[in-house]
Formats: sequence, structure tokens, C-alpha cells
Amino acid sequence: MEPRKFVIPEFVLGEGAIGIVPQYAQNLGVKKALLVTDSGVISYGWAGKIQTALEREGIRYEIFSDVSPNPRDYEVMSGAELYLKEQCNMIIAVGGGSPMDCAKGIGIVTSNDEHILRFAGVDKISLPSPPLICVPTTAGSSADVSQFAVITDSESLLKIAIISKAIVPDVALIDPLTSTTMPKELTVNTGMDAFTHSIEAIVSNANSPVTDLHAFEALRIVRKSLSKAVEYPGEINYRNSMMLGSLLAGLAFSNASLGIVHAMTHSLGGKYDLAHGECNAVMLEHVINYNFDSAAEQYCCIAEALGIDCRGLTYNQKKQRLIESIISFKREVGVTKSLSDMGVQKTDIPILAKHAFYDPCTATNPKEPSIRDIEEIYENAL
Repeated sequence: MEPRKFVIPEFVLGEGAIGIVPQYAQNLGVKKALLVTDSGVISYGWAGKIQTALEREGIRYEIFSDVSPNPRDYEVMSGAELYLKEQCNMIIAVGGGSPMDCAKGIGIVTSNDEHILRFAGVDKISLPSPPLICVPTTAGSSADVSQFAVITDSESLLKIAIISKAIVPDVALIDPLTSTTMPKELTVNTGMDAFTHSIEAIVSNANSPVTDLHAFEALRIVRKSLSKAVEYPGEINYRNSMMLGSLLAGLAFSNASLGIVHAMTHSLGGKYDLAHGECNAVMLEHVINYNFDSAAEQYCCIAEALGIDCRGLTYNQKKQRLIESIISFKREVGVTKSLSDMGVQKTDIPILAKHAFYDPCTATNPKEPSIRDIEEIYENAL
């Protein structure tokens, strides 16, 4: 086995974890914090809960909430400007993947004093970011434990991936209660993101026994729990399970990286401002169909983990059984759209494919695609 690194933050998982934000802020030497969130998280009261806890302990903070669902470069730069103006020395992010990615971007800019887009790619960050505490309110992005941040270039409408251990948060406080306010659509989309993280981590050419351990367990948990979390949104046991599944999937993909499902989804999200998890769900079976021959053994293990009976079947039959099972799971949780249904135009496929080809996630796909291969996968998903 080749040497593999495994980088994770400190994390606390369980009900009430949101309440210990002040303790960790003090442990990290807080003087003044920038609280990064968005309007939805504010409306559900989770940002306010942290504000109250900080005020109770006499911890000064400034709030930054101008964050879009797919955070823009100019939002990162505005947040960094506020951070410096207010003389903050740490960042607290509360929300889904968007506020957490924006917070990571703010940290990069404040330490390195360059535009956020200069850091696209792998290991481009010279100086470490300020201390970062993440409090996720969704179960799927895993930005609270990963070394990834995805930011939209507002001029080119391209999502850029920044990958570096320099942006792994210092601590993740994972409280399942915060996910009980997620609307159904967000529960589905973030859950399918975690599901895709697991699969892509398993078949990644940078996987390891350690990442596989986390990814397979995440896969089992999400397959078992997502439909229940959708059906019974207030049932904390299912929210607990989904937060655990998201955590384990994040530990896996952060270290094994991903593949062309995410590369193609980044391209779609940048161009059309679509929900990331939904794009993953739409692309997943089409990428499996393309990749299967190059990672047949891993995909067969995935099928086994999902409880699919493949005894006596040929590889091609196993592939079809796996794809059919994933389509059935998607329907079970309400994902039935094609790319055309989401507004994707065939005339845009060449530029979408070109952007996806150069995405860092393409490098760890189990099969090396050409731009034309990616175009064909998009066409099959229309």
C-alpha cells in the first residue's frame, strides 16, 4: 500500500454541541470573532443561539451574513474586508456548506492578502488561516471536516475548488438538533451529497483502507436513514444518523478526494447556480456507467454494502443492478429530474465539459476521461 495521509479536525458530535462554541473560542484565544452565516440560518435561530452564548461569556463578535447558496468570490472578499476592519482574530461559521466554504475563503484571504480566486487548485495556500470553528446545520456537505472549499467565480460563472490541509477547520461542533429545521428539499439534496461523497471516495484512485472504512459505513447509514429523515423531519434519531453519515463521508472524501461526479457538478453549479447535491444525484448513475469497468471491484463492494444481491451475475449485470438500485433510491427520496428539467442546455455542454475536465476532482477519478467523454456523460443525463 502506498503511503496516505489522513487529516481531520477535532470534532464534537451530539445534541448540545452548539452550546460549547464559547468554550472552544476561548480555547483558541478569541479576542473578537467573525460569525459567518446566512439569512436562512438566522431565520431558524441557530446564529442567534450562538450570538447569545458568546454574549453570555463576554466574547466580542461581528456578524457577516451576505452569503449565497453557492458563495461568490466577491462575498468572500467582502467578508475578509469586514474581518480586517473589525480586527477579528478568529472565525465561527454556522450553516450549511455555503457559509462554511465562505468562511474558509475569508480565512485564506485575510492571512494571505490575495484575491480568493488565486488559490484555486491543490495546495496553493502559503500561510495558515485564522482559527476556524464550524457548526454545520445540514447533513451532507461535510465542509466542517474537509480540506475543500468551493467558491464561484462571478465573472466566468465557474466554481473553483480549493483543496488544502490549511483550510481544515480547527474544530467542528456537530449538533443534530440544528438539522431539524432543514426543509425537505435541502434534506434530500445534502443527503445525496453525502451519498455521492461516499461512492466517489471509495472508487477514487487516492483511496485507502482508512478512507474506505469511513466511506462504506457512511454509505450504509445514508442509504438506511435518508428516506426516514425526509419522511419524519422532526425525529432526532434519523437526524443523528444523517449527521453521523455526513461526518464519516466527509472524513473519507476529504482524504481520498472525489471524481468526475463532483467535477461535472461544480461546472453545472457555476454556470446555472443549481443546488450542488441535486446535481450530484442527477449525474451519479451516468458516471458509474462510464467508470464501472475501471473500478468494477469497488463498485461491486458498493453494491454489496447497499444490500444488493449480485450473486451469480456478470460484471455488466452487477453494474445494471447497482445503477437500478441507485435510481430507485433517488426516486424514494424524491429525486426524479434530468439535467434538461433543471434548465441545462445542450449547447452549453462543450464549455461545461471543458470546465469539468480541468477541475481538480477529475485527477482522482478512477478512469481518465477526455473532454469528449465528459460531454457524452452530460448528454446522457439531459
